[in-house]
Amino acid sequence: MSRSVLVAIVTHNSGRYLRDCLKSLAAQTHPGFSVSLWDNASADESQAIASEYSDLIASLRLSSDNVGFCGAHNRLIRDSKADFVLVLNPDVALLPDFIAILVEALAGDPTAGSATGRLWRWPEGGPESAAPLRVLDTTGIYFTPNQRHLDRGAGEPDRGQYQEREYVFGTSGAAGFYRRAMLEDIRAGAEYFDEAFFAYREDADLAWRAQWMGWRCLYVPEARGYHARRVLPERRASLPAAINMHSFKNRFLMRVKNMDLGTYLRFFPAITGRDLLALGYVLLRERSSLRGFALLRRELPRAWSVRRALRRHRRAAPEEIRRWFSYRPVSFPAGAVPPFREM
Repeated sequence: MSRSVLVAIVTHNSGRYLRDCLKSLAAQTHPGFSVSLWDNASADESQAIASEYSDLIASLRLSSDNVGFCGAHNRLIRDSKADFVLVLNPDVALLPDFIAILVEALAGDPTAGSATGRLWRWPEGGPESAAPLRVLDTTGIYFTPNQRHLDRGAGEPDRGQYQEREYVFGTSGAAGFYRRAMLEDIRAGAEYFDEAFFAYREDADLAWRAQWMGWRCLYVPEARGYHARRVLPERRASLPAAINMHSFKNRFLMRVKNMDLGTYLRFFPAITGRDLLALGYVLLRERSSLRGFALLRRELPRAWSVRRALRRHRRAAPEEIRRWFSYRPVSFPAGAVPPFREM
């Protein structure tokens, strides 16, 4: 079985962490991977740092415009024929066996279309510093009934509480590992990540589509790395207005595309309550995000088209998808056959 891997990186003023990211890739033990990097019009030293690693980076694309996380990654994925794709943030540093472990994990489980490792928060002194206790960043994503998608274990000290391989809803886009066959199965036209999202929540949208199509996401705790997460709910007030606007817009866009009516009615009070809180916050504190409604309206016809196509071809029943929505992280034993178990 061929096990070629594309490592796709999209940068935008990412110089602070990029060197550590590329250094960690140079140390990877898996022999069959190539790195493609797309720079979205960086004004810092990102392009200069990338040029230092010309022996590692097989393809370096310098864009004069910021085409977004989704648009740039779609171009990199389309240009490659690799069997697996690692979508990697430039603020992530991987341990040397990260790629090798995830390749073996997906090779051993043909029902899994994606995999996620165990990421820790970036320590104060960098990924090579000795931290007395590592803090978890993500062990996969999960959805709550009010339609928040969160990182499992985020902010918890790692005391060995996520040590088993298991199925989770999806992988964080910080270091998402995808099977090519799955990406081709769920794409809409030429897009794997929906470019209407531009950035933020696109990983959850892709994971939701994959679940509808019957693909599982495997959490593999032995694959480890560090992530310098910047976009956190408690930091919202200090984030750029464009980030918050796209995050607000994409909350609704993702639901239009993926949520069936039965699930919406099941969780209607929780969803509506959260929507009202979000709308109230935007009206009172973040009016710049109201532009998201105009962008959402513009994208609705295409979103409905994707929704109809998904409804025609989906392989999972709504009841299966519904089992993932919980205020506590949901997971199922690796190797389980759906329906996994009653919750």
